[in-house]
Amino acid sequence: FAALILALGSGAQRAAWPLVAAPLAVTLVAGALLLRRQAGHPAPMLPLDLLGRPMFALSTVTAMAAFAAQGLAFVSLPFYFEEVLHRDPVSTGFLMVSWALIVALAAPIAGRMSDRHPPGLLGGVGLAFLSLGMVSLALLPAEPHTLDIVLRMALCGAGFGFFQSPNLKALMSSAPPERSGGASGVIGMARLIGQTSGAALVALCFGLAGSLHGPIWALGLGAMFAGLASMASFARLWAR
Repeated sequence: FAALILALGSGAQRAAWPLVAAPLAVTLVAGALLLRRQAGHPAPMLPLDLLGRPMFALSTVTAMAAFAAQGLAFVSLPFYFEEVLHRDPVSTGFLMVSWALIVALAAPIAGRMSDRHPPGLLGGVGLAFLSLGMVSLALLPAEPHTLDIVLRMALCGAGFGFFQSPNLKALMSSAPPERSGGASGVIGMARLIGQTSGAALVALCFGLAGSLHGPIWALGLGAMFAGLASMASFARLWAR
């Protein structure tokens, strides 16, 4: 995984192809050796057997895409607020807080609702709102009112909050109780791979479009990832 992250970062920085190909080759070889070593193990370090369960696999894909969208947003938004919308660093900090605050408020509500409604439905709707919120941020006028920004950030936060708790419940409940450790590891892996991939894609957007248009590209790409995560979440309504 360290080699995979290095390959993603090098590719995003448009490094020379050997600097991308070498860690990618290490990733493939090390992954193959790990799978061979762990084959048949009752509790493998990389629990691919759990990914054979449709609900677990779809929840993992949903998490990776959603956290990639979050990574794209969290890394690009400070640049967007300061470089494009010309807000000072203190204002930027307060604007970023609005997303996290709404996530904290929405997550417990979504957790209680997941006892009565399918996680695929709650996550799908929430991630659709996240995608819509990121699109609305990218389409802000040149001099928006602070309330316009806060409302769009709140929409993103509410959408992400309604995904997070139900998705965590779906992942843990779709694995056998004796494999809860492996399921927890997959959750951490999906989160970190998604966030790191999102950050690497922000660097790629900045490299291709510059500091003025790069944040907007990143927000648009994040909206696409959120949309893909929403579709994966809705697909769980038919998974067994």
